[in-house]
Amino acid sequence: MMRQYELVERVRKYNPNVDEDLLNRAYVYAMKAHGQQTRASGDPYFSHPLEVAAILTDLKLDDATIVAAVLHDTIEDTETTREEIDRLFGEQIGKLVDGLTKIEKLDLVSKQARQGENFRKLLLAVADDVRVLLVKLADRLHNMRTLHYVPPEKRARISQETLDIYAPLAGRMGMQRLREELEGLGFRHLMPEAHRTIEQRLHDLRTKNGRIIKRIEEELTGEFSQRGIEAAVTGRQKTAYSVWRKMERKSISFEQLSDIFGFRIIVGSVEDCYRALGVIHTKWPSVPGRFKDYISTPKQNDYRSLHTTVIGPGHQRVELQIRTAQMHEIARFGIAAHALYKDATGDEGREELAKESRAFRWLQETLELLAHGDSHPEEFLEHTRLELFQDQVFCFTPKGGLIALPRGATPIDFAYAVHTKLGDSAVGAKINGRVAPVLSHLQNGDEVEIIRAEGHVPPAAWEAAVATGKARAAIRRATREAVRQQYAGLGRQIVERAFERATRPYSEDKLRAALTRLARPSVEDVLAAVGRGEIYSGDVVKAVYPDFTEERKAPMAPIAPGEPGWFGVKANANVVFKAPGAVGDGAAGAIPIRGLRGDSPVRFAPEGGAVPGDRIVGIFSPGEGITIYPIQSPSLMAFDDQPERWLDVRWDVDPETRALFPARVIATAINEPGTLGALASLIGETHANIDNITFRAHSPDFREMTFDLEVADLKHLTEVLTRLRGSPLVSKVERVIG
Repeated sequence: MMRQYELVERVRKYNPNVDEDLLNRAYVYAMKAHGQQTRASGDPYFSHPLEVAAILTDLKLDDATIVAAVLHDTIEDTETTREEIDRLFGEQIGKLVDGLTKIEKLDLVSKQARQGENFRKLLLAVADDVRVLLVKLADRLHNMRTLHYVPPEKRARISQETLDIYAPLAGRMGMQRLREELEGLGFRHLMPEAHRTIEQRLHDLRTKNGRIIKRIEEELTGEFSQRGIEAAVTGRQKTAYSVWRKMERKSISFEQLSDIFGFRIIVGSVEDCYRALGVIHTKWPSVPGRFKDYISTPKQNDYRSLHTTVIGPGHQRVELQIRTAQMHEIARFGIAAHALYKDATGDEGREELAKESRAFRWLQETLELLAHGDSHPEEFLEHTRLELFQDQVFCFTPKGGLIALPRGATPIDFAYAVHTKLGDSAVGAKINGRVAPVLSHLQNGDEVEIIRAEGHVPPAAWEAAVATGKARAAIRRATREAVRQQYAGLGRQIVERAFERATRPYSEDKLRAALTRLARPSVEDVLAAVGRGEIYSGDVVKAVYPDFTEERKAPMAPIAPGEPGWFGVKANANVVFKAPGAVGDGAAGAIPIRGLRGDSPVRFAPEGGAVPGDRIVGIFSPGEGITIYPIQSPSLMAFDDQPERWLDVRWDVDPETRALFPARVIATAINEPGTLGALASLIGETHANIDNITFRAHSPDFREMTFDLEVADLKHLTEVLTRLRGSPLVSKVERVIG
């Protein structure tokens, strides 16, 4: 176990002005507080915070962070209180220890919703002081180094948590060395067999290629020396985890990997980086498409370097990274290498650090997602993981501003990265001056101009196509708001009519005064709930006028077609509109389809039929004939294991002959007299035939109406659906297929 003076000396190596008294007091206090506590290994528990502090001295952190590491488990595991830490060591250290205590209580491997909520808390805990995250990452690293002492089931849980959350978070903060060790340890414990196999293959390859690695190092060093470039050249090998991940991602074998070995070249200045690149490309041919300049356009975790791949000695692909010593320091230690991290506790300090560190800026932007209360925990976790795991492309605004996005991002992601309002109003894009689809994948160096339309609502389908968490969250939020407004508008009509029927005056002020009785925070929420069918309109009237008594009418009996008043049907009934010349269950000749067998009887699929414009398939049933299904019908799953029954059929419709085909539509509409008549008129205006109608009670304010229609084709059916959706009486319309 590390002694007092050893801890002080480790700090003194990089900080001659170390507060020796502060470190000594923290050492003694933590040792006494933990007393006889032991770890799973049997070692004194106090050895753990000391090892965490030692890891942080390798990162050259300030005295307050080292002291917080020594004390980080005292509030959680001993009788120590936050007040006592504040009194003995100051409020700054107390705040750091308290933030770490809150993180210690989180379980990040749990059910998705709880895991998402805990991940929110983790990021909020580091919002005020990024040093909390640095101590937590060091704490996790030491726990992973000693993980072999814990039971196997707990070992697997902690390893998964490390690979899912902590290692990517370390990478996003630019702490590559710490990330690689976390990944290696997590991989070893979670998949020991795969880890052993890849490590053995890497060892064999290292033994086999040792001479060629040495040769390349010497050749490069000699070339640089001849041109007056001072450079340190070192060969490096991919880690077992990165090899395994690439094999899994690209579905390739170990032998197919071409970049297991690479070389790192450390030079004195940025100018020397580009001079060294010229020397390399002069000596060996470069591999097209494998050059990346992360010096002029750094990654969002502050990483800067030149990457290139050449065909080296023995026709081997050789990957090279060229950077300065300062860039190398930031590549290894990330945000911890920034001098300003100590001052990131106040608003001014955080602003300064955000200017210097892209990694810290990303953390702040991620925390902005937490400001939206309607973002569900599991959605937040999903979106943040997207940001953690993806590589980047760099694009430009028309004014030359640089926007960093995940690989696979679209102009919609670009628009939301610039501003949420720009994303919400985006309807088109120009990429490099040419109009392009808004869901095109962006490439490095693209200039993107967004075409806007005020009042536009982003389609819900965009959510599945974008690549950034910010865009997904914003689209989902805008979609929810649009749907909510639609329901609120429908609910307003229902409520106003309910007050009219009750002969009571309606006003939003009176409704606002009754919100507590309806358990809703706003008038809009009440109206939206009525529109969705969650609150009955009569209950709203009663909440505003408690003395109101509703006289509920007894359900009407089904009325047969043709009887007076049948448009006012209020209960379950089958009302038939028989269309002249409609397609029925007749012979094959009545259905214009190619690819049928002989004279077998043909019919359309029950529960929705099929119309020209649908891709269709025929299913043959011996003794029954052929049934025509749309290709997207879920009923076809029943025939997956019977390929001999499937027929390749096509529509063969004569455009001059107006044949009609069956389709089924379900509409949820306001439950009041005249609704059916209005909807039937809308359908009639499209020249579609109604073959049958059924009703189902949805709620006191709504009825679900199922229309069996006969239409000419898919375009005709779409016109019917559009007309119905445009009706203020209708809450929801959808086509039924199987």
